[in-house]
Amino acid sequence: MSGLPKGWLNLKLGDLIELKYGKSLPAKQRSGTGYPVYGSNGVVGLHTEALVSGGGLIVGRKGSFGEVHLCEDDFSPIDTTYFVDSFPSGTMKYWYYQLKNLPLTKLNRSTAIPGLNRDDAYAQDVQLPPDSEQKRIVEKLDEVLAQVDTIKARLDGIPGLLKRFRQSVLASAVSGKLTEEWRGNNIQEKLETTDFSDYWLDKYANQGKKYTGPKIKLENQNSTALPDTWLDTHIGVVFDVHVGATPSRKEPTYWEGDIPWVSSGEVAFSLISNTTEKITQSGLSNSSTKIHPDGTVMLAMIGQGKTRGQPAILKIPAAHNQNTAALRVPKEMCVSEYLYYYLWEKYEETRRVGSGNNQKALNKSTVQGLSFPCAPIEEQKEIVRLVDQYFAFAATIEAQVKKAQARVDNLTQSILAKAFRGELVPQDPNDEPADKLLERIAEARKEAEALAKAAKKVETAKKRAAKKTAENL
Repeated sequence: MSGLPKGWLNLKLGDLIELKYGKSLPAKQRSGTGYPVYGSNGVVGLHTEALVSGGGLIVGRKGSFGEVHLCEDDFSPIDTTYFVDSFPSGTMKYWYYQLKNLPLTKLNRSTAIPGLNRDDAYAQDVQLPPDSEQKRIVEKLDEVLAQVDTIKARLDGIPGLLKRFRQSVLASAVSGKLTEEWRGNNIQEKLETTDFSDYWLDKYANQGKKYTGPKIKLENQNSTALPDTWLDTHIGVVFDVHVGATPSRKEPTYWEGDIPWVSSGEVAFSLISNTTEKITQSGLSNSSTKIHPDGTVMLAMIGQGKTRGQPAILKIPAAHNQNTAALRVPKEMCVSEYLYYYLWEKYEETRRVGSGNNQKALNKSTVQGLSFPCAPIEEQKEIVRLVDQYFAFAATIEAQVKKAQARVDNLTQSILAKAFRGELVPQDPNDEPADKLLERIAEARKEAEALAKAAKKVETAKKRAAKKTAENL
């Protein structure tokens, strides 16, 4: 590496650091208390005995290869890691930062389990500043990276704030608080239950069918008082609820047609303008699913995880499966987006309504029985306009936060690179140059190797003496 500050040296990692192999310590053998046990991605448990004393560095060898962790206490690195427990100069923290600056996470050779080859790591260039400057670099990095962590923590907290903001907007919208001032300036006529029953009776009669309406006992459920001009009613009163079906999978002619068919996984706080699967006219005719017009609001009725209770709006005519409910909207009196936002706000509550033996589920009756605060249609339009406006603002902030997070994520590496180019702290001409430090490191290694050889000889002599004693007995 050219352009290094005076007194610095460019070396290979293998000239200075030894990456030792961690030891196998299966989860069932760990005591669960004591010292941390490290895997490639960090702490994976606790054990009463430690393999390494006095702290050290852990480098991912398999899996999350190249990830670097610092432990300043005794610890045990498992066999998916390397560890470093002796350092040629400076402090443990300096070499932690030095390793973090290397592209170790990009050195994978394996096509099966991702891994870091030790020789590849040893071949990496590292910069050796004077010992005194190493200490100054650590102090500055501690200071600057702490500020970066603070910024990152604040940015990471914003998505949660935006989620609560959206939920607050929705709660205000469906309770009438959002349009309180608007109502004061606009005279409205309250809708009645009979307006909806008459609408659906006529709609069905025009198709030569009979409308039966909801077949459940309906009781008001809203816990807060609604505006006088709103109708405290239920989903089944206002909307025509349908449950879909799945054409037989054993009949190929029912599938790969041109009729969009919605599955519950596609009902996910979204607008549906296309579907993964499509059925044929024959598949439609030989099942109980129906085609619903665009503007129909879908509700996922079955599913673990997040699925159950999520709404969506059809932007195309489509059929659907039995795990979803289609809520046809009386467009002369209701706005699809208003119903969609209401179901979004009631998502957690709706999930608690479902019941079942193996997994919680909604059904047609429970969907029909969900409460619904029906505002006059002009107010619904104003509510949708305001919610869209607030949500657009939140989306703008969210996009800005994601960009800022990406910049902050890159900032740490940028700061580390600057530090090891000698640009983070000023050089001191009085510092002992790194070549002198390297000489001391080499001398220390020779001494360590000589001591190791001497210790080995003593151990060998002891074993021989013990063997001879045993033979003479």
